Amino acid sequence: MRIQVLGPLSADVNGGSIVPTAGKPRQILALLALYPGRVMPVPTLMEEIWATQPPQSALTTLQTYILQLRRRLGTAMGPGAPGAGAKEVLATRHGGYLLQIPQDCVDVHQYEHLAREGQAAFEAGDNEASATRFRRALDLWQGPALVDVRVGPVLSIEVVRLEESRLVTVERRIDADLRLGRHAELLAELTELTARHPQHEGLHAQVMVALYRSGRQASALEVYRRLRMRLIEELGVEPSPQMQRLHQAVLAVDPQLDVLAGPRRGSTYDLFAA
Repeated sequence: MRIQVLGPLSADVNGGSIVPTAGKPRQILALLALYPGRVMPVPTLMEEIWATQPPQSALTTLQTYILQLRRRLGTAMGPGAPGAGAKEVLATRHGGYLLQIPQDCVDVHQYEHLAREGQAAFEAGDNEASATRFRRALDLWQGPALVDVRVGPVLSIEVVRLEESRLVTVERRIDADLRLGRHAELLAELTELTARHPQHEGLHAQVMVALYRSGRQASALEVYRRLRMRLIEELGVEPSPQMQRLHQAVLAVDPQLDVLAGPRRGSTYDLFAA
């Protein structure tokens, strides 16, 4: 079985899709897929489907949805499936249900494994390996997480968590690329990212460094000016001390800005922490 949640939901067994067309069974499959091998309690599944207003028939209806998923699974597995077939894969346990499949069958767990490897390489100063691992992790994304699933209270939290993780991984991959001296190649990507995340200081720090190292000191200072005005107008706050120190470093043509590709372990943003 292969399941994708980093984009449109897909789940294939022997080349056949087991993703239901109905909304609520899709929610159940998505939630179970995020935690393979772990029991998902019935109350959690009910909360996802009906929030705080489950109908009186909620338990029976949930069981019906599980049965529908098992039928699709059984059809895809075929009559020669070993053991108890679909009931063994989508199993009932005391108080809940679980998908008994290896974690690496789900793209989100492959992504998280590669991201951890990328971070470990980054902290060890192996910038090439770090950038490669982060890039492979991000390549698993096929769009916004669960983009075609109607999400309830539980899945909405998961989607926010995954999207935040994606942005962190992008930022870390850019840090590794900056260490490798790829500032010129990063400018277009960073310009787009800062436009999408106009208050994200880490990304603005990265584009300032990339511009500075590309010989565009004035542009780097303009990035800071626009960020500062936006933070003051929209949030009533000044940029963080890290950003202010980076601004001063650009003004002073600080040699530290030219050695960020070295073996130091901190991120671009963290290098200007107190």
